[in-house]
Amino acid sequence: MIVKVVDASAAAAVLFDEAGSDEVARRMVGATLVAPALFGFELANVCVKKSKHTPNQGQDFVRAFGGRADLAVGEMGVDHDGVVDLAVATGLSAYDASYLWLSRHLGAELLTLDRRLAKVAADSPI
Repeated sequence: MIVKVVDASAAAAVLFDEAGSDEVARRMVGATLVAPALFGFELANVCVKKSKHTPNQGQDFVRAFGGRADLAVGEMGVDHDGVVDLAVATGLSAYDASYLWLSRHLGAELLTLDRRLAKVAADSPI
């Protein structure tokens, strides 16, 4: 079983058909996807921001958000002390550090479109 940690930027690309969605979707195939427990809140926030920015497409965004269950991302708890330590050491937000912490904890690939998070993950591999 291949486990991959997916962050909100990658999942949002797929849900809302954003740039990079095809590559992310391809990398998701055949993997068991997991994310920290904040994942649902982050996706909800993306939906809200998109709806505010483009109100005439708000219902489309809400409908797309409703498809998040199809991604089958399991949410997991993280060690918050470990996340804080990692955030301080890397300069990431605690939110982004939670995805990196989980990928390291599980020894799993991190799927992200966040350039800064991807760089930190690449510079300090599992």
